[in-house]
Amino acid sequence: MFAPMKSPASAEKDRKSPDQRPDFSPDFRHVKSWIFDLDNTLYCAGNGIFAQIESRMTDYLAAFLKLPRDCARVRQKELYRQYGTTLNGLMREHACDAEDYLSFVHDIDLGALGPDSALSAALAALPGKRFVFTNGCRDHAQRILDRLDLAHLFDAVWDIRTIGFAPKPQASAYDAVVAASGVNPSESAMFEDIARNLVPARALGMTTVWLKTDAPWGNHGPLMDVSAGDIDHETENLTQFLQNIRI
Repeated sequence: MFAPMKSPASAEKDRKSPDQRPDFSPDFRHVKSWIFDLDNTLYCAGNGIFAQIESRMTDYLAAFLKLPRDCARVRQKELYRQYGTTLNGLMREHACDAEDYLSFVHDIDLGALGPDSALSAALAALPGKRFVFTNGCRDHAQRILDRLDLAHLFDAVWDIRTIGFAPKPQASAYDAVVAASGVNPSESAMFEDIARNLVPARALGMTTVWLKTDAPWGNHGPLMDVSAGDIDHETENLTQFLQNIRI
């Protein structure tokens, strides 16, 4: 028995190679500037690094405000919710010395961090420039990037000093880094573990990627509401996501 004759269009479809088939991977071909948060984004949120920082924050508040540690912890969270970072709240309400605070809270053990060859390769493959945008300090960022062997891949680190100590998600922080760097928001992508920090980025026209985490700080949190339109993509694995986008 003869097989039914295929139409020219059907025969042409069968001859297409896998590379010619529709590609449903996230399309990042427009991106020329790649902006990454640091803590819990360029390393796994479950490795205890940020827990150390939070503990040091509580220690600092207990000493600085002369509070029992449990009360200092409560106050720390109040300041974070109201001002975006504990430091911003301490500066506004208690005239805290920012450099003293940053030096103390980032004096942590980074022994749990080591080179991540897969992430390094995925970042190196990205066309254009790469930036770190953190509410932390530049020295801490440099230590983290050195431990991960990623420092050579980034063109600049934008830290809390870069944005005049007005932290993400304040709109002025994003305006400051755009003005200082000259990046085009419509040709930029921002990766963050804190969903609300993506809201101002999306408002500027950036493509936004949320690094989903079970940590309480990651979800759609205080200070502003997060809608579905504020987040273009979600992932639980940064390396795999970068490996599977169109660039």
